[in-house]
Amino acid sequence: MSKATLFIHKSTELCPECGAELVMRSGKHGPFLGCSHYPECGYIRPLKPQADGHVVKVLDGQECPLCHSTMVLRQGRYGMFICCSDYPECPHTEAIDKPDETSISCPQCQQGKLLQRKSRYGKTFHACDRYPECQFAINFTPIAGECEYCHYPLLIQKKTAQGNKLFCASKACGKAVSTD
Repeated sequence: MSKATLFIHKSTELCPECGAELVMRSGKHGPFLGCSHYPECGYIRPLKPQADGHVVKVLDGQECPLCHSTMVLRQGRYGMFICCSDYPECPHTEAIDKPDETSISCPQCQQGKLLQRKSRYGKTFHACDRYPECQFAINFTPIAGECEYCHYPLLIQKKTAQGNKLFCASKACGKAVSTD
């Protein structure tokens, strides 16, 4: 079946500008309704309403720290987020998923703590909370402990064919550590 036959759709709606029939058309942003007298009449309308940034729920009892308006839960193009009810005039937004903080201190700077974060592709990793001053990051689950070979102050847990094993988090060492 050709692409043209997929979008042949008889509509009973009329163009509000010229009174001609509206037909379904395909564009780079998806299907839309357009006037059948194109190019004389250039009326177009999207098929689906724009749902970007609509309010899902009003969070009573929580107020914006900037303007003291009520906070709301919104659905945006990148998922759910919490913001001021006066958004976008008031720029205050909050993420729903706060990073999980561990009690393990950063082995590189010894000042920060390791946080569980998500990359833009959805993979979880652990990084120092002092970023960008400290750029320590690992892709495996950190475990408090010390390497018995190089005495690096952090271990990581990896899934292997023999089950979960502990390894040194140092890229220079990386040896398996006994769990005795």
